[in-house]
Amino acid sequence: MVHLLRTVTMELDLFAAEFAETNRLHPTDLRALIHLLDAARAGTQATPGWLAEQLGLTSASITGLLDRLERAGHVRRVRDVRDRRRVHVVVEERAINLGWSFFGPLIDRIIATMRAYDEVELETVRRFLHGIVDVVVAQRGARTGSVAPGAPPRHAVHEPGAEQPREPRTRPHP
Repeated sequence: MVHLLRTVTMELDLFAAEFAETNRLHPTDLRALIHLLDAARAGTQATPGWLAEQLGLTSASITGLLDRLERAGHVRRVRDVRDRRRVHVVVEERAINLGWSFFGPLIDRIIATMRAYDEVELETVRRFLHGIVDVVVAQRGARTGSVAPGAPPRHAVHEPGAEQPREPRTRPHP
């Protein structure tokens, strides 16, 4: 089972690397976009500081990363309407469409594969995967002596269609 998880991880990593290379993104830029999309789905307003914490980057590094993503048209920085000193990072529709055009067919095929399993089986898989995430986060934290950056609390992991497999999407979503 461990080797199978490693294989899935490697294949997904290769798939993401292909997307990053095709779209001239640094792997960290891609991870940033994923964190920002996950934050939007969870209703979290992402700030540069929040993103730096997720990625384990300094404020200078996150500024450079956001500058690159903004120049490429993937994100924009928006001032908070209540506190103009605060800045939120928002993923542009263009980036969502770009990601969907590449990852959408894979997501559709994964959802189609899930249809072969009943809800009890899917819940078992879900619990197993949450357990694996918890183990990896704890191990990374133990190695660094802190909470592992980039890992959302278990309750924050958004699973579109977690209740049951859905029809494949034909339109991108934030």
